[in-house]
Amino acid sequence: MDVLNTTVVSLLPLVPRRIVRIFALRYIAGENLADAVRVVYELNQNGMAATIDVLGEDVTEKARAVAAREAAKEVLHAIAAEQLDSNLSIKLTQFGLKLDKSFCLDNVHEVLAVASQYSNFVRIDMEDHTCTDDTLEIFEVLRKEFSNVGVVIQAYLRRSESDVQRLVTLSRALGRLNVRLCKGIYVEPQEIAFKKHDEINTNFKRLLRLLIDGGCYVGIATHDSELIDDAYGLINDRGLKRDAYEFQMLLGVRPELRKKIVADGHRLRVYVPFGQEWYRYSMRRFKENPQIAGYVFKSLFHRNTFLGVNPPSADGINFSVNELPFAHHSFY
Repeated sequence: MDVLNTTVVSLLPLVPRRIVRIFALRYIAGENLADAVRVVYELNQNGMAATIDVLGEDVTEKARAVAAREAAKEVLHAIAAEQLDSNLSIKLTQFGLKLDKSFCLDNVHEVLAVASQYSNFVRIDMEDHTCTDDTLEIFEVLRKEFSNVGVVIQAYLRRSESDVQRLVTLSRALGRLNVRLCKGIYVEPQEIAFKKHDEINTNFKRLLRLLIDGGCYVGIATHDSELIDDAYGLINDRGLKRDAYEFQMLLGVRPELRKKIVADGHRLRVYVPFGQEWYRYSMRRFKENPQIAGYVFKSLFHRNTFLGVNPPSADGINFSVNELPFAHHSFY
């Protein structure tokens, strides 16, 4: 890891928000629901589905969890009203998981009830390892009542193979589960998570096969070309129909690859985050990807102002998202 970029991480809080926001705009729809609706509409027009996330997590007051619940319901209403091809992604800590598990469960239950009225779907995101057990437990409780709820497995966690076996068993008992498989983004200790790229990729491939062969619908969430190529091979080997899986990517990351996947005839869903919590969301990603932080820091010393959509690199030449250091290493 570059020493300069690592050092810059500690200085990020000193960077003006207006600078951070310019870089962040590529990866968030905006601050308001209308922004998310606009972005999703554009994605739909280009043959892509979406999942909308109201940014926020780790609430410390029940009132904020209730507000998150109501915001999630507003998203579902908007998706239906605008006839968008989109579902909803939520984080349990935003719904009060760390305050009261039963309270959190009730909040999510209410959101799922609204989603059911619209025949829509809600994805429960996975957070850091301290939330894994509770997240799976709440998912299982809800899945017994609602078929329109899914969960996430993170390939970098050492425990994930066991969790996948658990989900496959549940899928056989309750009917096909909908599982997103991603690499994982949270910083975890060595004893809990694989750290090496090859180890994570190997586990991702193993888990994908277990989920597919176990009859789950899988959201293959990655920007890693190696994993996408492997998934293509698996899809062909198993003779999978298009209703057995989908690819998933983050807004702003590798748009040309997104287009290729769609052109190849696969369903693709883009994660579309929005909300007032954009700063925290962006800062965490910069901190977990120090090379991006380096771009932000260097931009402070650039003599030109930001006029275009693309933020400039240190030498004054606009770079595309495909050139960003993290673009080929999945956040998912």
